[in-house]
Amino acid sequence: MRPPAFWWQPAAGPAARLLEPLSWLYGKAAAGRIRRPGTRLPLPVICVGNFVAGGAGKTPAALALGQRLIARGERPFFLSRGYRSAAEHGAPVLVDLARHQAADVGDEPMLLARLAPTIVGADRVAAGRLAMANAASLLILDDGLQNPALEKDLRLVLVDGETGIGNGLCLPAGPLRAPLASQMDLASAVIIVGKGAAGASLAMRAGAADRPIINAEFVIPPEAAASLAGRSVFAFAGIALPRKFYASLAAVGAVIAGVKDFPDHHMYSFREVSALQRRARDCEATLVTTEKDFVRLSLLGPHMADPALPAPVAVPVALKFTEDLLLDEIVAAARARGCSRGSCGSG
Repeated sequence: MRPPAFWWQPAAGPAARLLEPLSWLYGKAAAGRIRRPGTRLPLPVICVGNFVAGGAGKTPAALALGQRLIARGERPFFLSRGYRSAAEHGAPVLVDLARHQAADVGDEPMLLARLAPTIVGADRVAAGRLAMANAASLLILDDGLQNPALEKDLRLVLVDGETGIGNGLCLPAGPLRAPLASQMDLASAVIIVGKGAAGASLAMRAGAADRPIINAEFVIPPEAAASLAGRSVFAFAGIALPRKFYASLAAVGAVIAGVKDFPDHHMYSFREVSALQRRARDCEATLVTTEKDFVRLSLLGPHMADPALPAPVAVPVALKFTEDLLLDEIVAAARARGCSRGSCGSG
């Protein structure tokens, strides 16, 4: 399901104003909920979240953060809700890439588990305790800024530079998950992903609230970038911000012959994939998609695509931070606070 376009207008229009009373009620309830005390675990807890419904790059940010921590000797565990998966509402599940698929644990957890152990489940406290039982040195929450169940030592909040917080209203009139002021109070730092007036405006508000600001952008790793330069591609994506993927392709010199958007977390059918293959063939282009989409394509099994036509190709995209040293300092301080409650290794 795609969010309504009026969410992302710079000011509230007629549709948003009609829903504003519901938005006020939702915001008041959400503001109260996020202030509830949570359970503290004896290890550092880092949350990667955002202010709005939808995505701004939380999973790529969590992966980039995990890579940095692993390089420093940590044993991070990712915690994820496992959106639209069988594990979303059950007991916590430790993702096993050998037997789980996206339908079992979610598409994003499948990507996270390639880097570090990943636990899926709505009960973040139980998931955290399972991670501790498996010798985690710290926890990285992919989403969960508005979930108060587990106390956090660091809250990194991502904001898309182009869309920002949209019309600035709470659900259902706008995209905010809670009033901005209530959420800004929680933020340890704000990460602006990409350029844009909306992101710049939000950065000013974060600065006024004395929150550190880190800039980031999506990049395609060098080896994949080299293989795409000058190549004609037909791109498709079922993610929150498909245009970010297409822009990353163009930035490395790929020639965009066509694109096709799908809703975030879309489960593809064989008919849809074969139709995309034919469109790419007609454009004399390579059919490409994101790694997150490719995880869902694998649900179709070995015959996920028409064998008479070239199969889709997954293109990796990573999040690159501009203020590396500032991010490292913020993470180190959060780790120290978390370790003060328990025993962490030297890291």
